[in-house]
Amino acid sequence: MDEKNTFIVRCGEVALKGLNKPYFERMLVDRIKRVLKKYEGAEVRRHEGLIFVKTPMELEQDMVAGDISKVFGVASISPAVEVASDIEEIGDAAIEYMLRLIEKKGIKTFKVDAKRADKSFPIKSPDIGRIIGAKVLIGCKVLKVDVHRPDCLLFVDVRRDKSYIYEQKISGFGGLPLGTNGKGLVLLSGGIDSPVAAWMMAKRGMLIEAVHFHSYPYTSERAQEKVEDLARIVATYCGRFKLHTINLLPIQELIVQHCPEEETTILVRRFMMKIAEKVAKETECGMLITGENLGQVASQTAESLIVTDQSVQMPVMRPLIALDKVDIMDTARNIGTYETSILPYEDCCTVFLPKHPVTKPRLSRILESESKLDVDKLVDEAVASRETITIYPAE
Repeated sequence: MDEKNTFIVRCGEVALKGLNKPYFERMLVDRIKRVLKKYEGAEVRRHEGLIFVKTPMELEQDMVAGDISKVFGVASISPAVEVASDIEEIGDAAIEYMLRLIEKKGIKTFKVDAKRADKSFPIKSPDIGRIIGAKVLIGCKVLKVDVHRPDCLLFVDVRRDKSYIYEQKISGFGGLPLGTNGKGLVLLSGGIDSPVAAWMMAKRGMLIEAVHFHSYPYTSERAQEKVEDLARIVATYCGRFKLHTINLLPIQELIVQHCPEEETTILVRRFMMKIAEKVAKETECGMLITGENLGQVASQTAESLIVTDQSVQMPVMRPLIALDKVDIMDTARNIGTYETSILPYEDCCTVFLPKHPVTKPRLSRILESESKLDVDKLVDEAVASRETITIYPAE
């Protein structure tokens, strides 16, 4: 029996990549290695369509499995026992494994699910199940077989050189490995939606950077810290990334002074997009990512989104556009951003909020209002004033 903890890592969508599958698998292995770099002695390798991870015995399995489960591209993980592909060794290891489970979980019934990936192994899968089941019954007197609702489903996976025994399949998030789908710039606020949008695009393999707009001193330093806290949570999935922060207050004040009040929201939004596009070009991001959701607020009606898109040439990804708000909140809770997002700190979108914002803006009127401002100069000044910090994953 191996003296290290062994984990079987299964790929999800990566397995469907045909001739590109080796590339995606290499990227996935690389990402898992990066995440496990903090554990001295961790080993990661591809073999026969699976990824195998080994770590020193002193590391807690749940902790390691939790880290691996956050790597995009991972469908599931099983902490396993590795033994030689010999029916006697498999039987002895299964008995020892089940004795530990009886002590730890108090299980009383079990069922064996055997699979023979190595077709040259002389015993077929159903017979492996019967042999191992009989050995466990003899070695663990308190156990009984229940084929319908067992306390433990014992998996036996027989492969060419090694075989594996396990009972858990811990779900990962699936998706594609980071770095396989370009880089995008997310407009990150302190709300619920944009962190989820960043997470969803990263799940599709996209590297991210982020830009955050504030209105200091109308918005507080604590509000800024909240956004950085959210960014650190997102970074546990996306890896470290850069966060650019820009004070939008000078532009907001000019809009309030020179433009119709009801157009304030859409005009501010267009400036955000223009500034973000310029930052994206300077940081080699190929597209913008927003947390906009159709119909949620005045700036997110169909008409408003069309007028907003007219402000930039770069593609705008809106992964939440058709989701129900409840589903967005559920995802936020699942990835750990929700509790931070609902902290009651103001953001720049609530500053100078008009009483009756236009919900069906006409582009011609918006352009007429913008013509009262030196848009290019204001955008250049905003981009030049940005402050940039590197966000590292939350511990």
